[in-house]
Amino acid sequence: MAKLRDIMRRAGLDIVALAPGPSHFYISGARHIRHERPIVALYPLDGQPAAVIPELEIPLFQRHAQPPRLFVYGDDEGSAGAFQAAFRAMGAADAVIGVEGLRMRFFEGELLRRAAPRATVIDASHALVELRLHKDRHEIAKLRRAVAISEAALKATLTRIKVGMSEIEAARILEGHIAALGGQGLAFETILHAGGNSALPHSPPLPYRIQPGDPLLIDFGARVEGYCADITRCFVVGAASQAQLEFHAVVQAANRAARDLAGPGIAAEALDMAARQVIIEAGYGSLLRHRAGHGIGLEAYEAPYIAPGNRRLLEPGMVFTLEPGIYRIGEIGIRIEDMLLITDDGAECLTSLPRELVVI
Repeated sequence: MAKLRDIMRRAGLDIVALAPGPSHFYISGARHIRHERPIVALYPLDGQPAAVIPELEIPLFQRHAQPPRLFVYGDDEGSAGAFQAAFRAMGAADAVIGVEGLRMRFFEGELLRRAAPRATVIDASHALVELRLHKDRHEIAKLRRAVAISEAALKATLTRIKVGMSEIEAARILEGHIAALGGQGLAFETILHAGGNSALPHSPPLPYRIQPGDPLLIDFGARVEGYCADITRCFVVGAASQAQLEFHAVVQAANRAARDLAGPGIAAEALDMAARQVIIEAGYGSLLRHRAGHGIGLEAYEAPYIAPGNRRLLEPGMVFTLEPGIYRIGEIGIRIEDMLLITDDGAECLTSLPRELVVI
């Protein structure tokens, strides 16, 4: 709360309204499922937090370490009256209300506006991003655990992948190992593709069955106490061709160039440029499809983004991925992704899996 209120003062916000999600969990320590009944927590610059909730959520909110003031509605009456009561009680008729624009749904925003028509509701994502930008030692420990489980699960999976197995089957094996090793869910839907499908940067596993000589791209991660891992490694089934080895070597060099540059005081875009330059100089610039990385924590994709135009300087406690990749549509895609932690005097790579093209 102290960190949130400092952000609010600097951004000129009177209230922050949060729907269930990572930021609400970060502040309250509580998880709530989003559904058609709106749940909105209201954090004022001064005074007690409040929450507008449906009746069925009362027991969960009462378990909060510091329960907010509750404004409850039932299915028979709808939520509009509870929102109005909350804003009256908070004296927020003319407030500046900040929301997370990528998370607050349209109908929830409309309920805020109708409950306090003289208030100003703005997308405060640019300010609220600072809330979870720097990870403390407890968060870093959870990220390390998520990485360890993910890496152990991948090692166990590689011994079971066979020619003729579908991408879907292989992904389910990996996800089963994550659960058996203590993962508390997935950071995101597993991306596992073989053959020409490996050139699909973001797609769920398909029914395609693995064939000899196929490239295999696996992008995955476990979740531990809400914190995510995100790792990508590439393989070849049976034997690697010279062309596959050369394609992979370019991405491996790009990954290394960005990792070597990472440290406090370096602009996020500089890491993207370092990886991009290696790929362009090798003659593969036309096969670039995405930025070089993104922050990671309670969300698999968060600030800081390792992307062109992001001049934010990296600082100790920031955790992000580096995932340069190149993709020849219908033939092969290679991406190598590591997680890095910025330290006081450099960067620590949290992932330890080999980056070489492994034959399975």
